[in-house]
Amino acid sequence: MSRVDVTFLSAGTTCAAWHYTGPTSAFETEAGRPCVVMAHGFSGTRDAGLEGYAEGFAAAGFDVLLFDYRGFGGSQGAMRQHIDYRGQRADYHAAAAASRGLAGVDPDKIVLWGTSYSGGHVLNVAAHDQRIAAVLSLTPAVDGVPVLGMIIKSGGIGKVLALSGAGLRDRFGRPQMLPAVGPAGSSAVIAKDGALENFLAVAGPSWRNEVRARCTLDVALNRPVLGIRKITAPLLIQVGDNDTVVSTPAAVRAARKATAFSELRNYPVDHFDVYGDPWLSTVLHDQIEFLSRRLGTSDQTQRNAS
Repeated sequence: MSRVDVTFLSAGTTCAAWHYTGPTSAFETEAGRPCVVMAHGFSGTRDAGLEGYAEGFAAAGFDVLLFDYRGFGGSQGAMRQHIDYRGQRADYHAAAAASRGLAGVDPDKIVLWGTSYSGGHVLNVAAHDQRIAAVLSLTPAVDGVPVLGMIIKSGGIGKVLALSGAGLRDRFGRPQMLPAVGPAGSSAVIAKDGALENFLAVAGPSWRNEVRARCTLDVALNRPVLGIRKITAPLLIQVGDNDTVVSTPAAVRAARKATAFSELRNYPVDHFDVYGDPWLSTVLHDQIEFLSRRLGTSDQTQRNAS
């Protein structure tokens, strides 16, 4: 297996990525190999628990383009640590376009992979790019409205007012940062006991536990579920039955609204459990098995993926 550093442009800004290729030609056709385009969720960087997924796809015979959003990790961007869901969707579009130009990649077999916040991004991007071949959406934030309700339920209306106040000060006053993850009762955007420990267990050296506070003003505006009927690619949505960060019922409803072929799979996990074994291996197996069926591979490839 090989991994090389590559870059691509998104709105004129250079984004850093890793391009993985594997030792097997199991999914290769005359047109080339499928490519899985991946990025992390809220505040995440490519070295924060996603390598296991990328390496697993590459070992199975996929190319992988795993990238950092503008302003995060190894990517450029003047405003660091700013979570702009519209900009991150644009980065996904740019990454998909870049993957179509990679040597050996079949440009008509681009797969979008997302988790948590990016699990919603990939739904929106696929709704606007009818050329996408498949979508893998893991523990996704499909609708900011119920997520806002979860924040109120766990932290009270005072938590929402505090986040909004910090966001307004950041947008209209002096720059202000908030912890991305922290214990319950803290000023963190995701304030949940054990969440920081879970993130630190998989975080690499480029991850920083801080975000621009203005991102809190957009929570309820990020509603990728509204375009799910426009998706034409087969869709796999994987949810955690015990998820306390995003709304599993909203993801279940989204899967039922899809007009393209969709599968819903449930796991007895909380939000951060999917970034380490045993659940990483389980989730990854199901994703490869789904792709082996939906991308029209041979019986030999399906046996290999299983």
